[in-house]
Amino acid sequence: MKPRRQRMLAVGLTVAGIAIATGLTLQAFKENMMFFVAISEVEKGNYPEDRNFRVGGLVVEGSVQREPGELEVAFELTDLDNKLTVNYDGILPDLFREGQGIIAHGRLDDHGVFVADEVLAKHDENYMPPEVAEALADHAAAKEAAMKAEQQNQ
Repeated sequence: MKPRRQRMLAVGLTVAGIAIATGLTLQAFKENMMFFVAISEVEKGNYPEDRNFRVGGLVVEGSVQREPGELEVAFELTDLDNKLTVNYDGILPDLFREGQGIIAHGRLDDHGVFVADEVLAKHDENYMPPEVAEALADHAAAKEAAMKAEQQNQ
């Protein structure tokens, strides 16, 4: 084989290898990507049904239900507009409490209950996950605008 053909073969094999590696990497990212979905969007049915996703909000006061000695816990999350029931079977983070901003990873079951694989709580008193803060701010602004419009109509 001539040197030119050897170089062309080496370049071709290198390009093919890089293309295959890139394709496999992109496929892995696609399979492991987890979307954040606001609770109001879940209530509207706008969520990925075939894969896990994340929801976040505030734990509703008085909604945490747990049998003594059991790991399974049920609670409600709110985005100040809608509520979503969450079931989780595992050890909750130390910072989990009512009124706390959290993010849960999992999927919706056939009964409209979010079954969480993982629950994450904020790491200090000043932090709230950005997605949760944004969703809460959007709903608070919408409520405020609706109240102003209602007051102007009266």
